[in-house]
Amino acid sequence: MTSENCADPESPSRSPAYRIETERAVLRCWNPSDAEILLQAVTQSLDHLRDWMPWAKNEPTTLEEKAALMRNWRAEFDLDTDYTYGIFSPDEKEVWGGTGLHRRLAGNALEIGYWIRADLINRGLATEITAALTKAAFAVNKVDRVEIHCDPTNVRSAAIPRKLGFTQEAVLRRRATATDGSPRDVAIWTLFLDQLANTPVAAAQVRAFDVLGTDIPCT
Repeated sequence: MTSENCADPESPSRSPAYRIETERAVLRCWNPSDAEILLQAVTQSLDHLRDWMPWAKNEPTTLEEKAALMRNWRAEFDLDTDYTYGIFSPDEKEVWGGTGLHRRLAGNALEIGYWIRADLINRGLATEITAALTKAAFAVNKVDRVEIHCDPTNVRSAAIPRKLGFTQEAVLRRRATATDGSPRDVAIWTLFLDQLANTPVAAAQVRAFDVLGTDIPCT
């Protein structure tokens, strides 16, 4: 089955994918039992995260706060309103980062966000994971557009959509908030469904599973 067939808008929707497997990692809906390993991953990455992630200024939080946050993320999955994924090692004993498909855009679109544990950056994981999520967004969520927003000065983050064939549409001045609370610019990268076949995303190795653990074809 081709990527185009997988993303056929007339095929039955089984969105969202609660679990996505890439070549090297597992992406899945968070469970409250993941609180401890998430806290470990965030704590050891704070110096890296605080440069780019506004939420990191409030870290580290407690295990109880982490568990409450994960219950909220799970509720959003179950209500089909937003999809925040943990990035796990293949045995799911370590958190490698976090990502998501977010419903904060106008139209039939999702936005991808991501962070990688500090000791695992520069290994291509963020690119691999973003390719998998982009493919799943088209194939499972049936969107027409995927966007990535990042600080234009965040060279590592901006390199990911560029490698995957996204187009930088704009740099909006002072439309986002920096980690210190000041306004910052934001770069908008976009990929449309009808462009998918001609990008590296189309070749991404992806397996997706619904809430019952049933395979959702994505190849």
